[in-house]
Amino acid sequence: MLTNYVSLKRLLRIATILTVLIVPTIFVGCAQKDYDETASWSQNKLLNEAKSSLADSDYPNCVKYFEKLESRYPFGPLAEQAQINSAYCNWKRNEQELALASVNRFIQLHPGHPDIDYAYYLKGLITFNDNTGFLGKFSGQDLSERDPKASKDAYQAFKTLTVNFPDSKYTPDALDRMRYIVNSLAESDVNAARYYYRRGAYVAAINRCQTAIKDYDRAPAIEEALYLMVKSYDALGMKDLSADTMRIFTLNFPQSTIFKTGKREPVTAQASKWWQFWNNN
Repeated sequence: MLTNYVSLKRLLRIATILTVLIVPTIFVGCAQKDYDETASWSQNKLLNEAKSSLADSDYPNCVKYFEKLESRYPFGPLAEQAQINSAYCNWKRNEQELALASVNRFIQLHPGHPDIDYAYYLKGLITFNDNTGFLGKFSGQDLSERDPKASKDAYQAFKTLTVNFPDSKYTPDALDRMRYIVNSLAESDVNAARYYYRRGAYVAAINRCQTAIKDYDRAPAIEEALYLMVKSYDALGMKDLSADTMRIFTLNFPQSTIFKTGKREPVTAQASKWWQFWNNN
C-alpha cells in the first residue's frame, strides 16, 4: 500500500515537471504564430514593401501588405490604390474570387475614380482568364469548351469599359478580347450542335445552330452552323428548309469546302491569333 502511494506521488511529480516544460512552449508557439512583422511599420514602410512585392511578382506578400495598408489607413488615395492592387495581385496568384471581390468593391465605392476604366478592364481580365481550375489550366482547354458564364461576364465588363470610356488606353485591347469572346461563344453553340447532330438529335442541333446565327452572325463558326442545319434538315426530310439554308450558306461562304470534307478549313497563321478571329467591321 505504501509502495503504491510512493509510485503515485512520483507520477504526479513527473506530470508537474512535464507541464512546466510543455506549457510555455505552447504559448511561445502561439505567440510566434500570431506575430505580425508589420505591426511597427509606418505607412511609408508598408507602402514601400507592398510596392516592392508587386514589382518582384511576390503576389502573396503583395496582397498581404496592400490589405494591411487598406485596413490601417482606410481613407484617402492610398486605400483606394490598395484595393485595386489587391485585386490585381489576387488575380495573378489565381485567386479569382478574391480578385473579383476586391475589384467589385473598388467599382462600387469609387465610381468616379480616375482609374475606374482600369478597374473594369481588370474585372474583364479576371473572368476572361478563368482557367476552370487546375485541370483547365494545363489541359489547353479552349474558351469555347468551358461554361460560357465567365466569358459573358468578361464580355460585359469589357463592354462597360469600351462604351463608357472609348478613349481609354485599355479600350483597344478590350475590343479585341470582346471579338474573341463572341467567336468563342459561337463555337460553344456549334460544339453543342455538332454533338446533337452526331447522336441523331437533329431538332436540338438545328436549335443550337439558330441560336449561334442569331447571336453571333459574323463569327467564323457560323459556317459550320449553317452546314449542320442543312445536314439536319436533310436528315429530317425537310428539303425546302434545307434548300433555303443552303442558299444562305452559298451566299455567305462561296469558297467553303465543308460539304466536301465535313470540316472547316483551318485558319491561317495570321488569322489564328486570338484577337483576329472575328471582324467587327
